[in-house]
Order: sequence, then C-alpha cells, then structure tokens
Amino acid sequence: MTFLLLLLFCFLSPAISSAHSIPSTLDGPFVPVTVPLDTSLRGQAIDLPDTDPRVRRRVTGFEPEQISLSLSSDHDSIWVSWITGEFQIGKKVKPLDPTSINSVVQFGTLRHSLSHEAKGHSLVYSQLYPFDGLLNYTSGIIHHVRITGLKPSTIYYYRCGDPSRRAMSKIHHFRTMPVSSPSSYPGRIAVVGDLGLTYNTTDTISHLIHNSPDLILLIGDVSYANLYLTNGTSSDCYSCSFPETPIHETYQPRWDYWGRFMENLTSKVPLMVIEGNHEIELQAENKTFEAYSSRFAFPFNESGSSSTLYYSFNAGGIHFVMLGAYIAYDKSAEQYEWLKKDLAKVDRSVTPWLVASWHPPWYSSYTAHYREAECMKEAMEELLYSYGTDIVFNGHVHAYERSNRVYNYELDPCGPVYIVIGDGGNREKMAIEHADDPGKCPEPLTTPDPVMGGFCAWNFTPSDKFCWDRQPDYSALRESSFGHGILEMKNETWALWTWYRNQDSSSEVGDQIYIVRQPDRCPLHHRLVNHC
Repeated sequence: MTFLLLLLFCFLSPAISSAHSIPSTLDGPFVPVTVPLDTSLRGQAIDLPDTDPRVRRRVTGFEPEQISLSLSSDHDSIWVSWITGEFQIGKKVKPLDPTSINSVVQFGTLRHSLSHEAKGHSLVYSQLYPFDGLLNYTSGIIHHVRITGLKPSTIYYYRCGDPSRRAMSKIHHFRTMPVSSPSSYPGRIAVVGDLGLTYNTTDTISHLIHNSPDLILLIGDVSYANLYLTNGTSSDCYSCSFPETPIHETYQPRWDYWGRFMENLTSKVPLMVIEGNHEIELQAENKTFEAYSSRFAFPFNESGSSSTLYYSFNAGGIHFVMLGAYIAYDKSAEQYEWLKKDLAKVDRSVTPWLVASWHPPWYSSYTAHYREAECMKEAMEELLYSYGTDIVFNGHVHAYERSNRVYNYELDPCGPVYIVIGDGGNREKMAIEHADDPGKCPEPLTTPDPVMGGFCAWNFTPSDKFCWDRQPDYSALRESSFGHGILEMKNETWALWTWYRNQDSSSEVGDQIYIVRQPDRCPLHHRLVNHC
C-alpha cells in the first residue's frame, strides 16, 4: 500500500518523477540572474531574399498555397486558410474577384477517404498609398473555412481548394485539441515572438519543428513587411533610413514570402497569432492591420469578440486570452468589457489554467520599450490578477526574460509568471542593454508608444526612481539570445516551461522551470486584490 501511494505521489508531482533538479516556482522567488551576452551572436540579421526557393511561389494557376491552420474556440472545430492566385504590386492594380473560385475543404479520419466537406468564404485585401512614386498592392484570394463537428485528440486528413477547377492541394493532416478538462492538455505548445523572415528565423523554426509542437503561439510581429519601402528596399531601422517618406510604407510581398516559408509547419500545426506593432501598417483612408486581419483566421466571433485584435480560445484544460495592445483597452473600452465577460465565463474546474498573451510586455528590464505599455498595465493588470492568471507571454523586446511571480511591481505568490520571448530572430537584432545598467535608464517621457496612449508610469521604484539601480526583484532570469519556448501542462497544477536558444543543439536547454499553480493559496475566480 505504501509503495502504491509513493507511485501515485510521484505521478502527481512532476518535479519528483521526471527531473528533481528542475526548479519550480515553489522554490522562488529567485535571486535575479543575468546571463552574460555572447558577443558572437550580435551579427547581422539578414532577411531571406525573394530568390530563396523557400519563399518562391511553387504552385500554378489557382492551386492553394500558404496553407495554415488556426483553432476555433474549442476542440470540435478548426479553421483552414490558404491563398489562390498571384498578388499584384504596381502603380495600378486590379483586385482579383473572390467569388471566382470556391473555398472548399475535404476532410476525414482516413487519408484515402475524405468523405466530409466544408465550405467557407474568401476575400482580397489591398495596401494602397495616395502618393506619387509609391506602389500599391493587392493580394491573391484568401480563403477561410471553418470545419466543425470534429472529435477531440483525433488526426484528420484534409485537402483544400476548388474541386470544380481541379485546383486542390495535396493531402495534409492535423490533430485536434483534447477535450477541455483538468486532465487533458496539448502535448507541447510552442511559443515564439517577433519572428520575421531572416536566417535567424529559419534556425528558430528548425528548432521549433524538432520539438514537435501541437500548437503554436506567435506573440506579435510576424513578417516585418513594414521595414521595407514599396519598391522592396529594406532597412534595419526604417525611420533612420527613410525619414522623408510621406507615409510609413510596407512591402506586402514579404507577407506572401512568410506564408510560403511557414506552410510546411502551419499546414499541420495550428498557429494562433496576436498583433504586434509591425502589423499596424497604416495606409490610405487610415486603414490599419489589413494584412494581419485578412491573412489569418481568428476565433473572435466564437469567443464573443468584435475584433480580430483580441479573442480567446480553449486548448484542453487551458483557457487562452489574446489581448490587443494597439486597440483601446481602458476600462471604458469594448475590449475591457469583453475581457471582463470572458474571464467571468471561465470555469476553472474545466480549464484550470489561464494563460494570457499580448505583444508589448508590462514586466521587462531592458531599455528597449522600457515601461512603454504602462497605460495598458494600469488598465488591465488588476483584472487579470483578480481572476488568477497563471502565465503571461509577451514579445516586442528582442530578448528572453522570465519573471518571478509579480503583481504591481511587487513579488506576489499569487501573481502571474511573465515571460518575454520576443527573440524569434527578426532583422532588428537583439536587445542587449538593461535599464538598470549605469547611464542606460531612459528619460520617462520618451518611453510611451504614441499608438498606445500617453504617459502612465507614475508608479516608480521603491527608491522613487524611474529605473531600478540593479536587476529588479521581479526579473528572475534574462538573456539576450534568439530562440523559442515550449510549454507542457503536466496536470492541473504543474506545467513545465522550457526555453531553447538557437545557438545550442536542439536538445540543450537554455532555461527550464516548473510553473506551479496553488489554487488553495490563491483562490480561483474573482478574488479581491491582495487577498492572498
């Protein structure tokens, strides 16, 4: 009997059973650690050229390309997206007719018998500039089809296109998410931010594929098309190289190159994206986020949202909340009201884990974007804390940083663990300077992003300074390297987080910790702030 109890205890406690040397948040808070910069990694981040075979168009006519999957709100449905036809770029462009080709997915649980069929909708979008000398763009036909009535944890085979035009893709497959329950989770969830399409990106994706994820979170800044002029001229620093441009141009074909490069992965593994600042892409008539909102499918309607810029979904026993930092978020905004309703509906007996993501971090000690999102933090932090958010993923800062559990800049055993993972490999290079380095503290009024609101960083450090004079207590570990992370939920209270660096072998770990929920100590549902 004693032996059976010991076996049961080991099964329920991953820290005992799988790797006793891996720390857990129960061992924290941890003394802050900064991993020294490896200067050999500070090389030029070079974009893949349009001549690279991985970004060239490999289909003909109206055959599907850039195929990608995204989750709906729960396990029983999934979105399939693809593009047919060629984009156009020039002074005069004529959009393709979306009704000229059908949006069909044939699918089934047997590869040789795709007996089910689903139909969806299609669209085109344009990026237009009312200035002489700038080139306009119009996309191929973008298709989105939602498949419903799926079984959990099941492999489905599918092909997409228009069978009446003999324009169908080859057969792909995907695995549905497990049913939502405290005992079922996706095997591995890859998390990456600020990806771009550089040779560093290819290393990140190669390592990520090696880890065989079941789901991918991309925390903003996707293609970096807005580091280019419409004629295809690029720069690491747009405002530095092109200060006289009449509008911030973008080179939309970079989106198509990105979709082609990613297809081998995204046609098999669902990709959930939230917008970053590089997705804003202002154009004529003050339109923004056209490429982002058109190219990806989002479960925003299914989750009660009215915008592609924020939504939620379930993946097994995890409820994910994806928030928009570049749309109104204050307490009178529609997003805030939606978030309150969404959190109130979460049943933690069914989805014990609550994970939130948005692009710019609230807790980062790097000078890059330091306290830039303070207004969003002031508006939303208390709400997310009061509902017991467990983990927060952010990007924007091109480095890796993991926090101790924190709330309102103070160590708090009931606060979330914040993980900044904006290190996907984009061409803007790594962030290497810290705000607590001597002479590196930014001037406070230079920190707000004008797109995100005004100055809200009134809550200074305990020494009444804008920056800490040492690595902040909330910062457990920080390192300037490119990479990605893998999240594995072991049960309803234990999750394993692992960060992998591009410069290491695929099996070598850069950072690893068990994140442990304590529902008895930190009551679930809407608790009073500072109750714990």
